Amino acid sequence: MVSHSEIDTVLSILLKTQGTNTMLGRLSTKYDPFRVLISTILSARAKDEVTEVISEELFKKYPTAGTLARAKQKNVIDIIRRIGFFNVKSKNIVETAKMVEHDFHGKVPNTLEQLTLFPGVGRKVANCVLVYAFKQDAIPVDIHVHRISNRLGWVRTKQPEDTEQKLLNLVPRKHWQAINETFVSHGKTICVPVSPFCSRCPVYNNCRRIGVARRR
Repeated sequence: MVSHSEIDTVLSILLKTQGTNTMLGRLSTKYDPFRVLISTILSARAKDEVTEVISEELFKKYPTAGTLARAKQKNVIDIIRRIGFFNVKSKNIVETAKMVEHDFHGKVPNTLEQLTLFPGVGRKVANCVLVYAFKQDAIPVDIHVHRISNRLGWVRTKQPEDTEQKLLNLVPRKHWQAINETFVSHGKTICVPVSPFCSRCPVYNNCRRIGVARRR
């Protein structure tokens, strides 16, 4: 099993070399919890650069839960059409806005259980909102976190949901908020899905996948 000191080392190196430059990291510095929630719903299966631009356009016209709750779906589609699954997402974000406005008195809830009540919000989206909007300790597991955790040898899992549970038990709580930010940045630049750039990887010597390969 990977040690806490090894986890400390890997995350420390990645924080220094990758920084914090994800879409959600940027949006969390200027968006309120409602906008972080809506942007995260939109980001599913979409490129960050597209989501970021579309989110900006959406919030210019519908800046609050109240205004988006009153929007017609066809008008929302006109704004987000460039994003994948725009029909479903337009319905989900309008319904989410209505729930925030009427069921939660205009404020986004800050618990996993309540966040997952919204349409289009599973554990990953909910955990992203907890981390990026509320600075709570949680581990959002997307494809990058799932892939890199397995490549590093921290976990051996098939599904992101299993990876989340393993990481919650394995990683010291002080690192929970940092994992998504660092692994997403690392996964987009170095530890990419196909043909990762291992020769340029700053945690090359800490990667059990590479270490096993070198010993053979």
